[in-house]
Amino acid sequence: MTDRRFPREQIRCFRFVRCAFDAGTGIAELAYAFDDGPELVETITFPGAPFVLDAPRTQAVEQALRLLHLIAGVSYYKAAVPPEIRIDAYSIDAGTALLLAEVYENGLGEFAYRNGLALRGKIRFPTDGNEPAAAVPAGLREHALVAIGGGKDSLVSIEALRGAGIAQTVTWIGGSHLIRACAERTELPMLNIGRQLAPELFEYNRNGALNGHIPVTAVNSAILVLAALLHGHDQVVFSNERSASYGSMIPGTGEVNHQWSKGWSFESAFAGHVQRRIAPDLRYYSLLRPLSELAVARQFARSDRYDQHFSSCNRNFHILGERPAQRWCGICPKCHFVFLALAPFMSKPRLVGIFGRNLLDEPSQTAGFDALLEFRDHKPFECVGEGQESRAAMAALAQRPEWREDTIVERFAREILPQLDTVPDIAPLLVPVDEHRLPSSLWTRLRANFTA
Repeated sequence: MTDRRFPREQIRCFRFVRCAFDAGTGIAELAYAFDDGPELVETITFPGAPFVLDAPRTQAVEQALRLLHLIAGVSYYKAAVPPEIRIDAYSIDAGTALLLAEVYENGLGEFAYRNGLALRGKIRFPTDGNEPAAAVPAGLREHALVAIGGGKDSLVSIEALRGAGIAQTVTWIGGSHLIRACAERTELPMLNIGRQLAPELFEYNRNGALNGHIPVTAVNSAILVLAALLHGHDQVVFSNERSASYGSMIPGTGEVNHQWSKGWSFESAFAGHVQRRIAPDLRYYSLLRPLSELAVARQFARSDRYDQHFSSCNRNFHILGERPAQRWCGICPKCHFVFLALAPFMSKPRLVGIFGRNLLDEPSQTAGFDALLEFRDHKPFECVGEGQESRAAMAALAQRPEWREDTIVERFAREILPQLDTVPDIAPLLVPVDEHRLPSSLWTRLRANFTA
């Protein structure tokens, strides 16, 4: 591949070349290649080295490292999506191959749609035909590694665990100053994991490689599973609500879920695999799975501790660097949705103070809010709530004197609401559901607070 143009049409094979972890330095190396081309080496740095691991934990770490190698490969595979996949350094069983096919096919759903590709049924991982022995306990202690992303959801989880008396370490990947500021605000132990993608990938992208959205939560989940084992912790906690399981309905295509790896299907499959193949005493779960986005917003609004620190605006977070000139751009789908979701549960001055402007009184934002409402458009390819949640929030605001005269709200009441079969009601959307993987004792402690 000496030609400057990336020759994706000629590439026939994607290879998982090798993976290694150095307990002395805490550095994991993940190596990939296309055909017989040069290695693409990604490094992940886990603070806390040197790590002293006994035999059970060493075995669990090796299996977690391989799973991370396989899942993180999606970042590179997508550059050419070749027809063959090869695993050079080890073999996998049929169950692992099935999990990986689900992660790649569904996690690359938006990528495939935008690039006009049909990946369903075409991604096959080779297996050895053997059924591995069940994993053995790794001797982990009760402690949660909690993924923090700088937005409202992870902060709700952190405060819920704090209230339940669960020891926790807030954990993030990469060098985001915004996330660090939120993590510091929690006043809890912190773990910042470094991830360095192979630099050749960016060159490939500049020279014609396929590019687009990947299941980043799946990759981060695999990283945190390995981190939990290295530190001897028994829980990996994410903050994905039940709304994440609902995708965008595209006419002529069907459902495409931008946040598939935040949904219940991924969580249940991944968590089950971790306990069967890596360590039965390691729990992976989303603490907010029983809740809708609106229920999470209600929980967040109960405290102003993070008002001037959190940001859910994705324009501030980018693989090539952070752009934190302001915490909220005010024009992206995430800004639109978070503003709308918080509005029923916050005073207007408080919410406008957080964003620095009233997004619901800006006529130029009409199309963005229409997409959230799934009115003449599909749900945006973003981590936002369901259309029914946005409609319910807007209907509630239309009844409130402080909001109902704002441009977007007034138009909803005048033009959109009469076209709906029923007036959406927030109350049913705030009721928790029982589809989750939370430890039963923890859910018992949290349920009353989440329901009130």
